[in-house]
Amino acid sequence: MNENTAASHTQPLHLAIVRQAYNPYGGAERFVERAIRALGGDKVQVTLITRKWEGDPRPGLSVQLLAAPRLSRLLRDMSFSRSVRSLIKTHVFDLVQSHERIPGCDIFRAGDGIHASWLEQRARTLGPIGRFLQRISPWHRYILRMEDRMFRDPKLRAVICNSEMVRQDIAHRYPLLASKLHVIHNGIDLENFHPGLRARHREAIREQLDVPDCTPVIVYVGSGFERKGVPQLIEALAQPALQNAQLWVIGKDKLTRRLQRKAAALGVASQVRFLGPKKEVAPYLGAADVFALPTLYDPMPNAALEALAAGLPVLTSTSSGAAELVRLGENGERVDALDIPGMATALSRLLAASHDPAQQAAISAAARASVAHMSNETMAAELVALYRQLLPVATKL
Repeated sequence: MNENTAASHTQPLHLAIVRQAYNPYGGAERFVERAIRALGGDKVQVTLITRKWEGDPRPGLSVQLLAAPRLSRLLRDMSFSRSVRSLIKTHVFDLVQSHERIPGCDIFRAGDGIHASWLEQRARTLGPIGRFLQRISPWHRYILRMEDRMFRDPKLRAVICNSEMVRQDIAHRYPLLASKLHVIHNGIDLENFHPGLRARHREAIREQLDVPDCTPVIVYVGSGFERKGVPQLIEALAQPALQNAQLWVIGKDKLTRRLQRKAAALGVASQVRFLGPKKEVAPYLGAADVFALPTLYDPMPNAALEALAAGLPVLTSTSSGAAELVRLGENGERVDALDIPGMATALSRLLAASHDPAQQAAISAAARASVAHMSNETMAAELVALYRQLLPVATKL
């Protein structure tokens, strides 16, 4: 596919990126946007291979739309995979980087982690019937099969892991891949997310939401409420340690109404604010005291990284890649995703520290320092280094 093709000295690298449904607000999509912007159109020409495009034109980016049936998720994914494999056999790309589990690509970016690991964590929340249905699900069985085929495919030359957690997981499951695993953290917009947001936005946002400055506020940002821990956060809010706190939920999810009813049943409806999706979340980070994402499984959540960059202490789970950035007692806490009492205690500690003038500045500085090395420029440099490893010597980058 690529081994016999080298770009000329005057042409940019032609990189194909495979992502099924492209939404510019998603984590993988923001990775693509930042990579294109940081690498520059003069160095990289990107062809996005997708079945759904919701974005604006970008210099250096062309879009290849592939049709896929909508009858079922399984048929859709099978059709998309076949179309991608057919396309990359007939088109010349220097490198093909897939964000989906498709055998035959040069690079796999494990931005969604390992499906087998996700299912193991999800099974913890299911009863016997739910676990049985998960095991026999045709779609889950297909994804697991494709994941295994992809990792064993000799054409796979590199795997980009966005956390050490993911790298260790893949190395454990596929020891022969150890030398092909590269940790490249997600890039953060360190200019947009910074500790100065507190002084800039705290008063205005709290006034807008009618929340006094003395009220402890926990903020959550993201979709996938069930996977990322919103039900557990609502349960934690019902614990005595958090009786004076508010939870702001930013994001869109079909479970919103059900979770509103859950909050009402637990007697905490007045403490939970579902604010919906926000194009700009930085002001809300500046107005909150603690960021919480007790996710069942998340390789490296961008929202947690942005919160740390903004100087917020972070509560996350031990099954999140962000846990490797948390220094207990300094910039956050980590708990098991289903440990409700432990979650409430940890959040209470963080909120108390954030409202203590003697501790708040140190916590903010520690949070920022933990991600200060994860700029978009650093991510771009690490990507370039990896691409250079994989490309023929004659290829310019």
